[in-house]
Amino acid sequence: MNGIELRGVTKYYGKNLALDDVSLSFESGKIYGLLGRNGAGKSTMLNIISNRIFPTSGEVLIDGENAVENDKALSKVFCMSEKNLLPVSMKFSESVRVTGNFYPDTDKEYAMQLAEKFELDPKSKLGSLSTGYTSISKIILALSCNADYVFFDEPVLGLDAHHRDLFYKELLQKYSEQGGTYIISTHLIEECANLIERAVIVKEGKVILDKETEELLEGAYTVSGGAELVDSYCKGKEVMGADTIGGLKSAYIKGKPDKVPQGLEISRASLQNLFIQLTNK
Repeated sequence: MNGIELRGVTKYYGKNLALDDVSLSFESGKIYGLLGRNGAGKSTMLNIISNRIFPTSGEVLIDGENAVENDKALSKVFCMSEKNLLPVSMKFSESVRVTGNFYPDTDKEYAMQLAEKFELDPKSKLGSLSTGYTSISKIILALSCNADYVFFDEPVLGLDAHHRDLFYKELLQKYSEQGGTYIISTHLIEECANLIERAVIVKEGKVILDKETEELLEGAYTVSGGAELVDSYCKGKEVMGADTIGGLKSAYIKGKPDKVPQGLEISRASLQNLFIQLTNK
């Protein structure tokens, strides 16, 4: 089977449970959103898949092969993470060459084109880059490595609005032209919601939702209006949560809307709103 499969993966850090018996599949050929609040277990999951850390129990299969210390399987995975794994004295141009040593399909010319678009000097040393340009350097390596499975772990950390928009456009263009499997791990959802084909939501180490984005959005809606009217409408319905400002209220409801009384407004729920309601404590 092509794809990544987690089977009963549990991870403890000392007595702290980071992942709790996670069984999950990432099919090839999709853009996934791995969504969760800070500390939910997203980075732990990606680091286990890429063999940077080991699970306490359970296993990970990459295209049907056990990933543990399996160079053939792991060569299909590239993980952009918040940690810097390359020497700070290394120039960015050298980091592209080194990436090519581990990922032979790396498109070095494309990497240099991206550096020009992002206004990153290839001669810059990695240790001298700002937080934003450190993220950009990692994004460029991830986009140009041409691995089968590419993970972006909080990729827009420190990026300004222009560079965030450029990243999303470049990712979408590459995906539309060449395909591939991309997993974007983030708690900042609104900007990348249009990219995500399937949403996986993690809360306190558990996967609480794994669904096609369109199906998820079609299965929920928002009703807004005066608080009393909204409360009356919500009786007998599965309400995920609500926001109240003054005398106005918005409720987030699972299912599809029925006849709406005058004075209320129905709208489609956004991925970000659903995420907030599903992960609220």
